[in-house]
Amino acid sequence: MRSDNRPPLILTAGAIAGLLFLHLPILLIFLYAFTTDERTYQFPPPGLTTQWFAVAWNRADIWPPLYLSLRVAALSTVMALILGTLCAAAMARSRFFGRDQISLLIILPIALPGIITGMSLRSAFSIMDVPFSTWTILMGHATFCIVIVFNNAVARFRRLSGSIVEASLDLGANGFQTFRHVILPNLGSALLAGGMLAFALSFDEVIVTTFTAGQQSTLPIWMLNELVRPRQRPVTNVVAIVVFVTTFVPILIAYYLTRGGSETAGGGK
Repeated sequence: MRSDNRPPLILTAGAIAGLLFLHLPILLIFLYAFTTDERTYQFPPPGLTTQWFAVAWNRADIWPPLYLSLRVAALSTVMALILGTLCAAAMARSRFFGRDQISLLIILPIALPGIITGMSLRSAFSIMDVPFSTWTILMGHATFCIVIVFNNAVARFRRLSGSIVEASLDLGANGFQTFRHVILPNLGSALLAGGMLAFALSFDEVIVTTFTAGQQSTLPIWMLNELVRPRQRPVTNVVAIVVFVTTFVPILIAYYLTRGGSETAGGGK
């Protein structure tokens, strides 16, 4: 019999192999952002340099897509926080015929393939003669950002006991005061986490953006074009690092914010 709680060697090896399979490609992106070779992916790299970070900084064609991605991600996050929270409140606090079916319709966009969402949006914009702009990209991103916020908010709403809301109203607080001092503090971490996840997903989205951007280029689309017609491969890897950090940090913060989500006022564990 084993005298400790260590897993069998084969399970440890399998876990390590799985982690390498998932993350080794990302590590290669980091490695080739420092290569001295401009066009190929020799392994090992012929040399290491940091010059490509300066080159990327001075590339004028990178900044407009970056600004557009940040603007769309910020706006879609704000829209998702407002609409996702309202939808979550309606679904969690109301009882009506067809509630479960409506909840399914709300979360359906994130389950659909991105190409289906993109094609349907592009067809709708064409039928309505809506010109492609930042707003068409925003509407495309909102289809899944709202779902992210909704999922976080509705889970927290369902753990929030209705008795504390009733107690607040019984003590003379109006609806706004109850929302500000009772509901919002209990929803705060869930909404912040949902907003961060929505921002991260919007910032690096490609498929839906391809159908709704028209002639515009977000940073992920710029990267895709650079991979198809490469000029300086390491620069693309440098930009990939920027995208990785911009998306990884909000996801990490969201994870830590929602770890203790079960500790909600008035809600049992």
